[in-house]
Amino acid sequence: MLNQFSRTQLIYGEEAMGRLASSRVAVFGIGGVGGYVVEALARSGIGALDLIDDDKVCLTNINRQIIATRKTVGKYKVDVAEERVHDINPDCKVMAYRTFFLPQTCDQFDFHEYDYVVDAIDTVTGKLAIIEKAKEAGVPVISSMGAGNKVNPAMFEVADIYKTSICPLAKVMRRECRKRGIDSLKVVYSKEEPRRPLEDMSISCRQNCICPPGTVRKCTQRRDIPGSTAFVPSVAGLIIAGEVINDLTGF
Repeated sequence: MLNQFSRTQLIYGEEAMGRLASSRVAVFGIGGVGGYVVEALARSGIGALDLIDDDKVCLTNINRQIIATRKTVGKYKVDVAEERVHDINPDCKVMAYRTFFLPQTCDQFDFHEYDYVVDAIDTVTGKLAIIEKAKEAGVPVISSMGAGNKVNPAMFEVADIYKTSICPLAKVMRRECRKRGIDSLKVVYSKEEPRRPLEDMSISCRQNCICPPGTVRKCTQRRDIPGSTAFVPSVAGLIIAGEVINDLTGF
């Protein structure tokens, strides 16, 4: 029967589409990278999605995050993403968690319930906790390395963490994975040297924050607030989604 996934089925076949429909994928981090992961998974026919992020859409997200529009500013990202997924596929089961994932909050999630895990968060401690929990549960996991301060989407590669280079985040993750005895980890990373963001206080979140009063601001706690584009994080997210779909279908 003709449906919204018929063109995908022409590539993968009916059996593979059935696998996707019965799969449950957790996406940690619904930002520039994770938002596009969710978008592509929903459009590929994944049957269940767990969306984890405690952040709200900010005006400064509009330049790169698919869920960010003038209408969604101020709303929780997971809520916006859930509505968008259901607009694409009403049959997709969505669990939305307004949670900042850290080792202290990881017990809220049973990784045995997932068929695949996507790590698209920024904090090293959180990334490591996701990876360790997925490995313990025997669930495939793919991790996004740094996508900020870069302008060449053609520089992304899929590799094991121990075969990465250039990316500063990947360097830290290699060291920390080795300490924890993690012997392999599929990642998407860029070989492009990151640029140092300009120090322009006239457009800096540090001095011109537009978040509502009382908002816990993690972005201004960084040494540098990273620059970003519309076309780099999106490519990383789509590459990750492609790896998830191909791995789940055995394509």
